[in-house]
Amino acid sequence: MKKIIIKGIFVVILCFSFCAMGSCGAKSVSADKIKIGVMTYRKDDTFINSLCSSLNSYAKQKEKEIGRQIQITIVDSQSNQVLQDDQVSRFLSRGYSALCVNLVDRTAAATIVNKAQRIGVPLIFFNREPVDADLRMWDKAYYVGADAARSGTIQGEIVCDYYKANKSAVDRNGDGKIQYVMLEGEEGHQDALLRTEYSVGYLTKSDVGVEKLADGIANWQRSQAAEKMSQWLHTYGEKIEAVFCNNDEMALGAIDAIKDSRIKNKPVVVGVDGTQAGIEAIRSGDMLGTAYNDAKRQAEMIFDLSYALACGKDIPKNTLKDGHYVYVPYQTITSANVGQYI
Repeated sequence: MKKIIIKGIFVVILCFSFCAMGSCGAKSVSADKIKIGVMTYRKDDTFINSLCSSLNSYAKQKEKEIGRQIQITIVDSQSNQVLQDDQVSRFLSRGYSALCVNLVDRTAAATIVNKAQRIGVPLIFFNREPVDADLRMWDKAYYVGADAARSGTIQGEIVCDYYKANKSAVDRNGDGKIQYVMLEGEEGHQDALLRTEYSVGYLTKSDVGVEKLADGIANWQRSQAAEKMSQWLHTYGEKIEAVFCNNDEMALGAIDAIKDSRIKNKPVVVGVDGTQAGIEAIRSGDMLGTAYNDAKRQAEMIFDLSYALACGKDIPKNTLKDGHYVYVPYQTITSANVGQYI
């Protein structure tokens, strides 16, 4: 990965810089309300919903500080990039000061950047990282998210640590390998590809043998994951020793299927995101662990960035990675520390 995870010191610097800009509410913001448009790739994504809820909360806090209305308008792109492009055009035509875009198709950012640049409205992409060349087309296009490769590595670390401490509990057939299945989020999605690669890759680099029994696309959804997992359990049964899932929703779907199957020896399950339901599954022992994707912190960074841009302020380059990127670090959640997240 060219880009590295920005550690806590970066987040502190970024927050400080934006806090310093807080005075722009009194000096630069007109009497008109500040309007920020937000487009999500799909309205029923648990992680995105959590992020948007926090985004609204930060806007309300800032309203109280500056004494002016901040309008956050969130629309659903319904997994349709053409629709999302139209939504961008509508926001631009209605005088919005900044746009936050959760891309349907990460390769389609260039069209949106061109539209926004022509009118001069800053862009913050989030959660789905655009192609780097597209983001660099304009100096007022940014990305806020997390390093997907790291989330995959964390999954591998969780399984590896548990395997080395409880080898017989994982490698039930004693063949020296972990037989696994992989539930992938979305075909061609960068985060899905990297989480898939780096989770298993960590195990192989740690000299833990692995054997893939099956993999499949479940589009980040619990119901689709449950259906896939049911099929695999019917085919492989207790041969499945581990289930890697690109997000917690699919991990929960896998757990649903495992419970329904009533198999005696259950595989370990790992996810990504740290949703409330996922955290509860770790607490109850149904999920081994997850890579916590800090939706609240990402929402804070998205809001601070969009608010500053809406105020017409330049973003100090030393607060960004490569001039365009903000990365919020993942955290590891297992039974050992799950109480901190409940």
